Amino acid sequence: MEKNWSLETICLQGGYEPEDGQARVLPIVQSTTYKYSDPDFVADLFDLAAEGHMYSRISNPTVDAFEKKMAQLEGGVGAVATSSGQSATTLAMLNICKQGDHILSASTIYGGTHTLFASTFKKMGIEVTFADPSLELEELVKLAKPNTKVVFGEIIGNPGLNILDFEKFSKLAKEIGVPFAVDNTLATPYLCRPIEHGANIIIHSATKYTDGHATSLGGVVIDAGNFDWKENGFSDFVDPDPTYHGISYVETFGESAYIVKLRVQLLRDLGTCLSPFNAFLMHKGLETLHLRMERHSDNALRLAQFLESHECVSWASYPGLQSHSSNEASKKYLPKGCSGILTFGIKGGIEESKTFMRNLKLAAIVVHLGDARTSVLHPASTTHRQLSEQDQIKCGVTPDLIRVSVGIEGIDDIIADFDNALKSI
Repeated sequence: MEKNWSLETICLQGGYEPEDGQARVLPIVQSTTYKYSDPDFVADLFDLAAEGHMYSRISNPTVDAFEKKMAQLEGGVGAVATSSGQSATTLAMLNICKQGDHILSASTIYGGTHTLFASTFKKMGIEVTFADPSLELEELVKLAKPNTKVVFGEIIGNPGLNILDFEKFSKLAKEIGVPFAVDNTLATPYLCRPIEHGANIIIHSATKYTDGHATSLGGVVIDAGNFDWKENGFSDFVDPDPTYHGISYVETFGESAYIVKLRVQLLRDLGTCLSPFNAFLMHKGLETLHLRMERHSDNALRLAQFLESHECVSWASYPGLQSHSSNEASKKYLPKGCSGILTFGIKGGIEESKTFMRNLKLAAIVVHLGDARTSVLHPASTTHRQLSEQDQIKCGVTPDLIRVSVGIEGIDDIIADFDNALKSI
């Protein structure tokens, strides 16, 4: 790949470089296994001494091209694709943490991630502290423990829509000597590149804007290659791995130690691999990422401005609005646009909100976001339903909150649909 390519060009041509006579469009290699003529070469594959595909649970040519494109877009040294965004978060954390360890996470995160951390990880013996991201750095440092292994946050909180203070959280992670992992699902690498702001590990639910058309589940973990595992005392990356004849990931793979370990240990053992067909669709979806994110952002801002001034709306939240608490941060970290998610509350209460949603014609009620089509959802009764009301509030979910995933349809049509539905209340 040309190192000076723009993000727009990487979206189209990154990840896959066909040779003469090969398919111009990335092919789907729908195969579980691969043919070899030399048994010694296969042995080298299993010792991680040679490059190649041994089995599609660990790697596959189509999946590999998608992973490379994501790594190029984020500016990382490597990536691993997984079967879902949830599995990407799980593997990203388990690659660092084990029983007895601790995670320091921002509280304003997706409900599914909150449940994963608070419930499933707790059963595994991994403790998680959820911190208000608006706390001062000194207060956040006090929440760290001797066994803290990673700092976690979402670039745009879902659905609170707060923008993470990269500078503060990067300093936090450096001060306690742990990696800084961020979920970049809502911003995408086109709107924000977290590595440039101090992040070490990037996570995506590729199901959302990466795919962009609500067809495929998938996730990605990207390694920035900028964390010193040996210097910071992470022995699992330094000590010999007996399952690969005593290999040391740091000594053998250098800056790629984290992502190689994730692939050959966790993907190998847990099997949460991405299918070649889904990788093909997501690689294809990335070809229009830059165009879609511009349109999503423009439409969301226009709709947010309309809702903010509507007589039936009690409040509207979107980082691009001057009234939003993260507006200044959006200018710093999201100069190209604030993505396509907004939230708002309707005067009256939950019954009025239900009436509004039932009367939408263009927008649909969907348990999803990041689709090219506009959709709405009531998070308190759906995605964040498992959380207590107190934890919902900490995540930025109020009882009246309606989340809108603004699509790329004509903005006048979207606004007319919302206006008509609001008038029905």
